[in-house]
Amino acid sequence: MSSELRYTANTQLEHLHARYTGTGHADLTKYEWLTHQHRDTLASIVGHPTLTSYLAIADNESIGRVKFEMTERMLQPCGPPPPKDED
Repeated sequence: MSSELRYTANTQLEHLHARYTGTGHADLTKYEWLTHQHRDTLASIVGHPTLTSYLAIADNESIGRVKFEMTERMLQPCGPPPPKDED
C-alpha cells in the first residue's frame, strides 16, 4: 500500500514540475530560484492592468513604457548569472 502512495506522490510531483517550470527541483541554485521569482512577479505586473496602471502613476510614466521596462527586465532580472564552479 505504501509503495502505491509513493508512486502516486512521485507522479503528481513530476506532473507539477512539468506543468509549472518555476516549482523547482533538488538541483536548483539560489540564482535560478530568485530569477524564477522575479520573472513571475514581473509577468504578474504586466498581466494585471491595474498593477501596471498603479506603477505607471507612481513612476509618472506611461503604461506602455512601464510594460516595456518590465518586459525588458524579464531577460535578466537578477543580473548576469554567477560563474559556475568546476568541481
